[in-house]
Amino acid sequence: MAVKSKSSKKSSGMKSFIGGTILTDSRITKQIPFLLFLSFMGLMLITNRNWSERTIRQIEVLQDELDELRSESITMSAKLMDASRPSEVAKKVEEANIGLQEPVKPPQKLIVHKK
Repeated sequence: MAVKSKSSKKSSGMKSFIGGTILTDSRITKQIPFLLFLSFMGLMLITNRNWSERTIRQIEVLQDELDELRSESITMSAKLMDASRPSEVAKKVEEANIGLQEPVKPPQKLIVHKK
């Protein structure tokens, strides 16, 4: 007889689960706040992960842009150094026919005597 009561208990548990009457059981209703808390924590975890992944993607885009700008800066700096050599400046002045000439005498130091 003890076996029969266990099988009837299991079948009534399944019936109450399928029928929805298990939700009215006091043992289950006591756990509803905890289940809501777990659901809230799960949503927070998903939100945090999405936010982190979006931030990582933005960092990668900015890093690529920074690398591109750094290489462009190095290229422009090299071109500027090449263009500012005295021989290059003299060539460009000659091509432009401005009428400027390179100084023949070296610069002199001016000395002012105070009275």
